[in-house]
Amino acid sequence: MTILWIIERLLVKPIEGSNPDVVITADWRCNGIDETYSGTCYGSCSFASPSGEFTPYDQLTEQQVLDWCYANGVDQAAIEANISLQIENQINPPVVCPPNPWVSVVEAVQPTE
Repeated sequence: MTILWIIERLLVKPIEGSNPDVVITADWRCNGIDETYSGTCYGSCSFASPSGEFTPYDQLTEQQVLDWCYANGVDQAAIEANISLQIENQINPPVVCPPNPWVSVVEAVQPTE
């Protein structure tokens, strides 16, 4: 299975103290794919005002913002486990919906020429 984390959008304060373009929220998505099956989970993570070292907006990397998300409550392992379970449940459904036993199943017959 392949797992891919993506930052889809950043919400930014134009000025926070003396810092320009301060990221306050990141919208993230985690996608998983296993051959023909897939799962996804998405959410948002908010951040406190920066203290100490500040990275200018145009120097941020997607991995850096993902690391902020993980450090601020986004449980990477739990989300990836959820995606794995979504895919497993598609491969081996835990609940199925067969026809009611009292209803006759009608099979379509192809017309002959």
